[in-house]
Amino acid sequence: MVIAVQIRRMYRYPFENVVDTHLNKYPTPLEKHITDVKIIEEKTDASTGVVYRRSLATCSNVIPLFLRRFQDLKVNCIHLEEESWLDMRQRIMNVKSRCVSWTHYATLREESVFKASVENPNWTEFAQHGKVSVTGVGPFNGVLELFAQTFLNRVVKQSVNIMETILREKCGCPFA
Repeated sequence: MVIAVQIRRMYRYPFENVVDTHLNKYPTPLEKHITDVKIIEEKTDASTGVVYRRSLATCSNVIPLFLRRFQDLKVNCIHLEEESWLDMRQRIMNVKSRCVSWTHYATLREESVFKASVENPNWTEFAQHGKVSVTGVGPFNGVLELFAQTFLNRVVKQSVNIMETILREKCGCPFA
């Protein structure tokens, strides 16, 4: 079974502020599970100006102890890879994320788009779609998928709240 999570959000802040906040928001005391982020690669296409960035986040293992029956699930941390393509000329950023730990047990992928709003050029539209599929753990597949769905729904909401908090601190809150 595949678990899907979707979110749409309008940030009432300019595109430049929102993408800068997204690219630099972790680690933060607002999120205890993401302990480190390293930029692995960053380059700019000379002809288009698109900035490509690949980073690796280190996160604490959130799988409940009673589900860590398999040796690979007993680790203290997991790694997530994020790739982004930032086009400041078009005011759009595409982001793809995936879990690079436990790939023989599960797949976790997210695709996100940040773009300047058509409604108001000083606002930023955000859309994200994520999928999780668990295989290879036999009768625990369904239990881990249920955990993943609950966890992802909570993490998506928390990520949006962290973005809003940082944006308010950085840019102020001109909107009620």
